[in-house]
Amino acid sequence: MTRLFGTDGVRGTANTWPMTADIALKIGAAAGRYFRNDGSNGHRVVIGKDTRRSGYMFENALTAGLTSTGMNVLLLGPVPTPAVGMLTTTMRADLGIMISASHNPHHDNGIKFFGPDGFKLSDEAEAAIEALVGSEIEPAQANNIGAARRIDDGRFRYAERVKSTFPPGKRLSGLKVVIDCANGAAYKVAPEVLWELGAEVIPVGVAPNGYNINDGCGSTNTRTAAETIVTHGADIGICLDGDADRVMILDENGRVADGDQIMALLADRWARQGRLNKGTLVATVMSNLGLETFLAARGLRLERTAVGDRNVVEAMRAGGWNLGGEQSGHIVMTDYATTGDGLLAGLQFLAAMVETGQPASALARSFETVPQVLRNVRYERGQDPLSSPAVVTAISQAEGMLDGRGRLLIRKSGTEPLVRVMAECEDEALLAQVVDGIVAELTAAL
Repeated sequence: MTRLFGTDGVRGTANTWPMTADIALKIGAAAGRYFRNDGSNGHRVVIGKDTRRSGYMFENALTAGLTSTGMNVLLLGPVPTPAVGMLTTTMRADLGIMISASHNPHHDNGIKFFGPDGFKLSDEAEAAIEALVGSEIEPAQANNIGAARRIDDGRFRYAERVKSTFPPGKRLSGLKVVIDCANGAAYKVAPEVLWELGAEVIPVGVAPNGYNINDGCGSTNTRTAAETIVTHGADIGICLDGDADRVMILDENGRVADGDQIMALLADRWARQGRLNKGTLVATVMSNLGLETFLAARGLRLERTAVGDRNVVEAMRAGGWNLGGEQSGHIVMTDYATTGDGLLAGLQFLAAMVETGQPASALARSFETVPQVLRNVRYERGQDPLSSPAVVTAISQAEGMLDGRGRLLIRKSGTEPLVRVMAECEDEALLAQVVDGIVAELTAAL
């Protein structure tokens, strides 16, 4: 069987393999059999979702599979991905599941898994569950079938946890905050948290209809939030993605600060406060060279990993580091959470504004970026454009042109059928030449 699990659980177009109801049922049964391995009925799983229409289908299918093997299911409804990680531990669950395709459009969906420690499942656990999907799964006896029930206070538990990370005694009074929830999982909880901390809140993307998640809004499309900031004279904009595990910060002029700039600010502040473990920030190979230079000038270290917040978290846990993330806006603070949390990162940025008295524009630009170009080339599933001899030659030539002058990174996306072509170089003409050449060969190969 073709591999189900990718870099972050199972993902694809709804009602197309592997994101079909029957596969979700089998995944639920396999996960249930894997975790309920002692035959007792004390095992439980929490399930959250974002606002996609297909979420109802996958929620029901997973619940059927899990209860058929004796797991008790706690249904959280629409909550951010980090809430599932948190509630898996606080509710003493064996497993947490988030139904979401993150920043992808509504027609995609995905299934992410969290272990009992609140962190995403290991490769070994996912491989074991995948093996069970392809086998004959033994159901529970009739008197051992699991139960399912709705949990009404999951969102509020998460809200209280997030608010507790804000500096004691500090408030957001006097700050006007635009919060763009991408018509996604945080459409209720994010505005509530900001208002309860004292901010004047201007919500955007808080009217989900099952189809408008990430549509012209959120962390991947910040134009609406930027226009709202200018129109209302807001102090800051916080743009989340569909499952609220990533964030972009917009200053009072509508200018965007990506994950690299947010991490630079937090790393510098935490280091000054003696909170940055071992003087190290963890980020991926996609993070800008300017971030590395900024850290080095302050005696701090950048540990790079492969792309994916899961790889960042694994490195953080192995190295004992407590701050990491991605340029795309996943900000991981293991002092507070087990995965990327866009709302939590936004609050940390707001805390810096409150404590320093500086505007967002003064904090959102910690370093000058080295010119970077990222181009995506879409391909059909099953194709392998990187195996084309012409593409291989173009990449080799580009590496030679950039040798000692910049960086080149070519990779397949782990969540979409895209080849990502990224290059950095101070010589912008050379940068464009290199990227355009590779993209042209990829396009020709397809």
